[in-house]
Amino acid sequence: MTHTPTVLFVCVHNAGRSQMAAGYMQALSEGRVEVLSAGSAPKDQINPIAIEAMAEEGIDIAHNVPKVLTVEAVKESDAVITMGCGDACPIFPGKRYEDWELEDPAGKDIETVRRVRDDIKARVQTLLAELLTD
Repeated sequence: MTHTPTVLFVCVHNAGRSQMAAGYMQALSEGRVEVLSAGSAPKDQINPIAIEAMAEEGIDIAHNVPKVLTVEAVKESDAVITMGCGDACPIFPGKRYEDWELEDPAGKDIETVRRVRDDIKARVQTLLAELLTD
């Protein structure tokens, strides 16, 4: 039996970027990757514009709930992708870490959120290809 990689997407509020990335990874990996997302200071709900932008792609993140980043989530992940959360994410040896510099979609219009979404999609596709060939 082969190992199913686990990816953790982390941003500050876990309400936009990390939720969109998690949504794409879940959809594109078709169950071949376990997906987690969290925030260093989570909001109480997902950004409605992010929900709208992902719905345009046929991905429903409307029922997701922002979660606080935990040491356990990092420990159980093979890859940790941060998006503007600075040094809030603990570092453990043997993990793959990437920091994706992405504009924060909070308070932005749909056109801006679409650009962020499309950037995230391209990055997730690259990451997924790398994870599944490792």
